[in-house]
Amino acid sequence: MSRPAADAAEVSASTIRPVPWYREVSREQWRAFVAAYLGWTLDGFDFTILTFLLVEIQRTFTVNAALAGALGTATLLFRIVGGIGAGTAADRWGRKGPLMFSILWYSVFAGLGGFSTSYTMLFAFRVLFGIGMGGVWAAGMPLALEHWPAHRRGLASGLLQGGYPMGFILSTIVYQLGRPFIAGYTAEPWRVMLWLGVLPALMVLWIGRRVGESPVWLARQRALADGTESASQGFSIARLFDAGLWRTTVHTSIVMAAFLFLYQAISFWYPTLLGRMGRQPLPFLVAFNAGAVLGNIICGRLSETALGRRGAVSIATLVGVSALPLFAFPVPTAGLMLGAAVMGAFATGNFGVMPGYLSERFPTSVRAGGAGFAYNVGAGLASFAPSLIGAMVDRGMPLHIAMSWCIALSGIAVIAAMWFGPETRGRTLTN
Repeated sequence: MSRPAADAAEVSASTIRPVPWYREVSREQWRAFVAAYLGWTLDGFDFTILTFLLVEIQRTFTVNAALAGALGTATLLFRIVGGIGAGTAADRWGRKGPLMFSILWYSVFAGLGGFSTSYTMLFAFRVLFGIGMGGVWAAGMPLALEHWPAHRRGLASGLLQGGYPMGFILSTIVYQLGRPFIAGYTAEPWRVMLWLGVLPALMVLWIGRRVGESPVWLARQRALADGTESASQGFSIARLFDAGLWRTTVHTSIVMAAFLFLYQAISFWYPTLLGRMGRQPLPFLVAFNAGAVLGNIICGRLSETALGRRGAVSIATLVGVSALPLFAFPVPTAGLMLGAAVMGAFATGNFGVMPGYLSERFPTSVRAGGAGFAYNVGAGLASFAPSLIGAMVDRGMPLHIAMSWCIALSGIAVIAAMWFGPETRGRTLTN
């Protein structure tokens, strides 16, 4: 090569700049991400707003702590129905429609809860809300992840899962700022807080017009149409338990049960715990959930490194559980704030791996149904955490001790469950 040509090549190479990761994602891919993210964020808002209202609900309907906790248990238990139903529909008819239906469903029943005239009626509405809650995750996560570039799936996973704690932050701010105003007009402000749950329904119009269907799902439909793939490979609940998949189905359900038990043990009674310590919940919950948003992203990104999915989860969980003395016990304000941030960033930030991990464990033909089944069966198995802690308190155990036992034991279970399964970093989302 002549010297001028070599110099030109060197100049050309020196002017090349690496493309920022967010520019590797097209507008269509971003819209799919935003649809799943907002659906999950507002789902988190509608569920976690209840955690601030437990004392008021107890007072309105004259129920004990175990029954108040059962409202959370019922919601989580019936996520199984929504997760399986929406996942099945998403594998059969596409990801977008079931996501829209699930958002509309949970919005309606979240709002109707504010009209309850008895504990039984509120319980029923929260049961129905849980169906939509499970459906959003089952349909939304594959819609987003199947759009995104494969090498950015861990990051997308962390960003998506961070939507739930962002919803918790939103409910914290709305409660702290909105309730004092509402209390001047009604003796039962908790009802108005639940009525706000209808607002996510407005998203459905935007999703219907602006978000495209999953390209991976569409590719499979073309393969079915031209005969290169057999329709017998379609989704059914029975297929999740055939010879090639049953171990995956059972293992991922156990993994999710451990993760979700840990999360509920940490978060459901936390606002009540802060109140019993004489603390205003707002700054601590913002620290906790801001930590969770950041932790989900970091853990998702770390899972793309040599640590893999299992290593990232293990390190995050160990660090988070080690913060228990600062998180759950009466300590000075600075220590309590640090404990909230560390617990959020690590013991709940470990969830950043989950959307990608579950997507990688199941083939395209059963991805939404399989991931939805595992996630929401896990939620059902973990649904007794709120009522278990409430029952322990009713029997005389201090709330911070009851929470600590459940957090520590479920943290150990999370790490063990992950290492009993395979490492999935780098897997392609194929049929």
